[in-house]
Amino acid sequence: MALRTIRTEGDPVLRKVSKPVKEVTPKIVTLVDDMLDTMYEAMGVGLAAPQVGILKRIVVIDIGDGPIVLINPEILETSGEQTGDEGCLSVPGMAGQVTRPNYVKVKAMNEDMEEVIYEGTELLARAFCHEIDHLDGKMYTDLVEGELHRTSYDEDEEFEDFE
Repeated sequence: MALRTIRTEGDPVLRKVSKPVKEVTPKIVTLVDDMLDTMYEAMGVGLAAPQVGILKRIVVIDIGDGPIVLINPEILETSGEQTGDEGCLSVPGMAGQVTRPNYVKVKAMNEDMEEVIYEGTELLARAFCHEIDHLDGKMYTDLVEGELHRTSYDEDEEFEDFE
């Protein structure tokens, strides 16, 4: 297992539509493992294959309840609405207000190519929508209401007021 480089906004791969996975090969298993390692190392809650430069319909998510692997995911049902801050590992240090469904039902294949159904509310629903958008070349910045705002500061930044 290895860490992959996370592509950042402006990289053309993030705006392309990903292709379905036809079979889970050893290469796909390695990719999924690497994506999980990369997501955890970056302290994210989700990562889509295009974010590591691979145009395959694969998403990994972990909101704190254990990893979810979605291969060829599709949203079956949504309801409700939630608006809140959203960020992305491909847009580091920034966040913005995005409205998403509050409930999402997703169908996908697991690593054994068996059909699985997941239902999520709140953060999990938001993560499903956000990551599946990546597979279609969409980013949360397309949906931001208002302006993006900073969530962190560069370590090199100096705070002269405190000297």
